[in-house]
Amino acid sequence: MLVLASGCTHPDAGHDPALPFDPYEQTNRDNHEFNRAVDRALLRPAGKGYVAIIPRPVQKGVSNFSSNLSLPGTIVNNVLQGRLGEASQNTLRFALNTTIGIGGVFDPSTEFKLYEAKADFGETLAVWGVREGAFVELPLLGPSTERDAVGKVVDLFTNPLTYMVQSPEKYYGTGASVASRLGDRGTYGDTIDSILYESADSYAQARTIYLQNRRFE
Repeated sequence: MLVLASGCTHPDAGHDPALPFDPYEQTNRDNHEFNRAVDRALLRPAGKGYVAIIPRPVQKGVSNFSSNLSLPGTIVNNVLQGRLGEASQNTLRFALNTTIGIGGVFDPSTEFKLYEAKADFGETLAVWGVREGAFVELPLLGPSTERDAVGKVVDLFTNPLTYMVQSPEKYYGTGASVASRLGDRGTYGDTIDSILYESADSYAQARTIYLQNRRFE
């Protein structure tokens, strides 16, 4: 994976770093239109249905459960980035929420101001000095960069729970993650719709928002 990341496309010397580096723009725009079609036909109505039918406390519990199950993978990336304080904080958060929070359905850690220190392998590669490479829009997964695309693949394998929990329990997290994302789509529907369906160039706007947010992270 590091070899793949090291092969990220680099802009020419004269490229303005303030501008997006998008050598695959036409392919990305095709993928963007595919993603919009999937959202319009499936994700948007499913998200609206989810938030309309499922009570808010249940939605919150599912989101908490999904977030808690992802924490071990986050802790791995905290360690790989050399941020041991954040790794310790996330470990304590996971322990409290898994026990007192009944498997993570509730979030007592936040009451103790133990907030999640987010991390993923794309960020780990950035800490290690790997350049972000070209912007890419992935089918179904949405905006990314070459570096983050490699990170998304590695993150599939960095969560220790993936190897410790047996079937069918190991798929509970996947189901909770899907439900949580549908909840986000329904909750933030107006904002997402304004980007995807109301802007003059939804691709360019989504690209700008993603790159600015990701570089900040």
